[in-house]
Amino acid sequence: MEENNQSRYVKLSKNQTTVEDIIPGELNQPIEVPQLAVRKCPECRQPLPESYAPPADEPWMTGIFGCVEDRESCLTGLFCPCVLFGRNVESLRDGTPWTRPCICHAIFVEGGISLALATVIATSFFSGIDPGTTCLICEGLFFTWWMCGIHTGQVRQTLQKKYHLKNSPCNACCVHCCLHWCALCQEHREMKGRLSDNNFSEMTIVNPPPIQEMKSTDEKENPETSSANNNEHITLEMQAI
Repeated sequence: MEENNQSRYVKLSKNQTTVEDIIPGELNQPIEVPQLAVRKCPECRQPLPESYAPPADEPWMTGIFGCVEDRESCLTGLFCPCVLFGRNVESLRDGTPWTRPCICHAIFVEGGISLALATVIATSFFSGIDPGTTCLICEGLFFTWWMCGIHTGQVRQTLQKKYHLKNSPCNACCVHCCLHWCALCQEHREMKGRLSDNNFSEMTIVNPPPIQEMKSTDEKENPETSSANNNEHITLEMQAI
């Protein structure tokens, strides 16, 4: 009876210690699951299949010096590059009005060019200007031009990611720093050509098949008898017995 009355549980005392000490947080570690370790799209973060291959770099539709191919964008980029830049940003980013990037471009780029010309003219005609001040203004304008080239180059990189275009002729920021007006015209021609291809793509027109009616062989062989039978069925009446 004493053996049956003994408890099945083991009592733990303070003197009993484990052989290996457990470090705090050691048991709360993430588990690696191979099925979840898949590649994801850097843009939308959706899982990609194993057979997915990134698209190859596609060439631009026109060259960097093909400004004459589109006369409208060429004249706009030559006399009003801020307007052309605003239109490019509006076509590339949905919900962004063209006036905002246009004003920023006009302040930094066109404003910087006007200030540089004014500095050169003032230095030429007025000899009392300190050369150190002129050098400081030129350094500030050069830094502003470099920052504008980086900003417009990021817009060009967004266009390249959207259409999987390669760096041509070199990095996007370097292209805008050296060939800013040509780059604006090339980007406008590229987006204009891509959008026109999407809007006027060929469509396959499928005509529906003609309506077919199913008729029994008896109706085909004896159309008169079938019509008579139909009349008989119509004239039947239900009478109570």
